[in-house]
Amino acid sequence: MKSPLTHWPQRALGMAMVLAQGLAGAAPGKLPAAPAAPAAAVAPAPVDAETLPVPGSCGEGDKLPPAALAQLRALEPGTADPRQQLQELAQQALQRSQALGAANLLAQAARADWEEAKAARLPQLNLGGSLVHAGSKTQDYPLQSGPKASVNLSVSAPIFDAGRNVQLANWRAQLAEGARLGLLSTEQQLVLQTVSLSMDRGRYQLQAKVYVQYVGKMRCLVEALGTIVKADRGRASELVQAQKTQQQAELALLQTLSTLRQVEGRLRRLVGDDLPPGASYGALLTQVPELSEMQRDAEQAPDIVALDAQARAQSSYAASVAAAYKPQVSLLLGSTASAIHQAGDTRRSGEWVAGVSLNMPLYNAGSDHSISAARLRSEAARLQRDEQLEVRRYRMLDMHEAATSSFERARLIVETLRNSERVRASTLQQWAQLGRRSLFDVMGAEADYYSLRVAQVNALVDGQQSVALLWSLGRGVLTPLQ
Repeated sequence: MKSPLTHWPQRALGMAMVLAQGLAGAAPGKLPAAPAAPAAAVAPAPVDAETLPVPGSCGEGDKLPPAALAQLRALEPGTADPRQQLQELAQQALQRSQALGAANLLAQAARADWEEAKAARLPQLNLGGSLVHAGSKTQDYPLQSGPKASVNLSVSAPIFDAGRNVQLANWRAQLAEGARLGLLSTEQQLVLQTVSLSMDRGRYQLQAKVYVQYVGKMRCLVEALGTIVKADRGRASELVQAQKTQQQAELALLQTLSTLRQVEGRLRRLVGDDLPPGASYGALLTQVPELSEMQRDAEQAPDIVALDAQARAQSSYAASVAAAYKPQVSLLLGSTASAIHQAGDTRRSGEWVAGVSLNMPLYNAGSDHSISAARLRSEAARLQRDEQLEVRRYRMLDMHEAATSSFERARLIVETLRNSERVRASTLQQWAQLGRRSLFDVMGAEADYYSLRVAQVNALVDGQQSVALLWSLGRGVLTPLQ
């Protein structure tokens, strides 16, 4: 079967060869050299998509309208240090968060409860008084009435309570510690969310740049086909197909930009409306930490330590419940003075008391049940802590595998991109200059190349986010950023 190229007029053939030299960026009869392999970021090292070689063929982006070119320039990363920018964004999120403020207030309230429980072992001094109109009536005696004033002062202090107050104070202390650790956990989750959204922002900025270049390449191809169709109307269907592919690339670009705006909106909610230009995060969080080290750190994670504190709090509470059914001895000191005015005469009186009081529970039908319930809750809290620790360790295993797999996938995609670029250039040259390939082969090669670039961006950012989540399950995501 003869190549369709043999049916072109000679003038169209010469025009196509000139256009092909512009499209392929190579002299006729020569294939363009493969682009240099990008530098590795980790071993196996994926490369930031921004560093991938962008072929000069057809001036990708040169065929865009001014508005699109401005959009492309807006996607360029700023000059800020990416590590410092992430730290600053995290600090802004911490300062603005109302949830973090609420957690801080709850931690302060829990500490105040502990201070109250701790003070229960100290003596208590109470002053009371009353001013009333009193009266009395006795048979065969006239009514006696008049104003009466009284003042009483009392002091009480626990002497022996079987450790009940001490255990209640320990209970409140552990609850306060759990609230403080809960505050730290909230901080870590907020920082993780900020870092994750920043990484996603960088992801979609890189994707948008790739799609902008794809759109520019398709515009160039459409223009070349438009020139060819003027000479050979039989190739009009190829022009329609190229226009369709261009529209699909533009649609992908619009969808990516829409997603980018949504991510930036969520990031602004955390850090404020003054969002700095994006930075290049390709070199951050690319080292996968040792799994064994991360799993050891899991025991020191604020969430797990908070559960430890809650389990100890329940144990102290169970001890205080048991102590409440044991003898209680308290010191009592009190004095009362009163005065009553009747029939023009004021009578004063006073009394005082000093000693100890003893409260010895003899029988309470529900005591065993209340003690048992408190101890069961303590055991349940301990099991919940163990369960959460095990879940976290397996979650770390998943994230470690996901990060390793993502970076390995990014490395393989970079290697595949080299071959894809060769296929892309060869297919375009064979179609335009030699007539040995169809337009569908050309567009398939272009789509494969740009889809691989998008996949490389996704693999790299997926790996970085897995590493961030892995650190957040242990010492915190700010640890590798400092």
